Amino acid sequence: MTAPLKVVLIGCVRFSRSMFDVLAALDHVELRGVVTRSENTINADHADLSSAARAANIPVFDAKSQDQGAMAHWIADRTADVIFCLGWSYLLKQPVLEAAPRGVIGYHPALLPRNRGRHPIIWALALGLKETGSTFFQMDTRADSGPILSQQRVAIADDADAASLYATLETVAGGQIRALTLGLRDNMVAPIPQKETEATHWRKRGKSDGRIDWRMDATAIHHLVRALAPPYPRAHFEFRGVDVHVWKSRIGGQGARDVEPGFVLGSAGGVPHVQCGGGTTIYLEAHDLTVNLSAGDYL
Repeated sequence: MTAPLKVVLIGCVRFSRSMFDVLAALDHVELRGVVTRSENTINADHADLSSAARAANIPVFDAKSQDQGAMAHWIADRTADVIFCLGWSYLLKQPVLEAAPRGVIGYHPALLPRNRGRHPIIWALALGLKETGSTFFQMDTRADSGPILSQQRVAIADDADAASLYATLETVAGGQIRALTLGLRDNMVAPIPQKETEATHWRKRGKSDGRIDWRMDATAIHHLVRALAPPYPRAHFEFRGVDVHVWKSRIGGQGARDVEPGFVLGSAGGVPHVQCGGGTTIYLEAHDLTVNLSAGDYL
């Protein structure tokens, strides 16, 4: 009988927890340890894996600091075959990359080598892309640059937002990881080097990237709202000195060309209808405005 693949999982976001559930249920995988963070102010979708791991009698390392030396020693003591790093906001250093014989396998929700870098789900939606990718790759000391081990194209539906695309990627990646771990166990995985000449990078986003500028056309604003829907921090605009958050919108019809962007055309049932750039309009269907707007107000 073939021995199970021994795995250590590193992760501290909702995606990490989804992949933990997949790995823990596989008969051909033995989870030897979990590295997670009980506290995390960086990721909006933070998830501490400690409780789930301990409930399954799996040892836990709480990476409260960036002491990767201690992390590497702890992982090495687990005598795993391979490490999966699935949802971690820091580059791993060489000691961790070498803490298991088969190294570390990472994940990036994009079609590598294109769109390496930060916030791939948000960028894909904000840019109005029609597809993205689900990619497992062999990690090295650079970001998202190692050989590809498994990749699938993922269509982005017109009505998708961050929550639904995130869930779709969890489902796709769950199927990939089942096949990938079987292939690793049976030595049937052939890494494919990435072509550096085709690589592109997405930069880190900040709060200002989520600000709605009414001079944008309605389609661009709608994409931004989709991109920053929960579990992310939501698109926003300033109204009377207060940030107002929007997490669901609908593109309206063409407005008059001589109306200023930010002009409220009307508001029925708490859904403001707002003029945008280029004469386009948008409906703000879910928001945290604390006042009732009327036609003629300005945002």
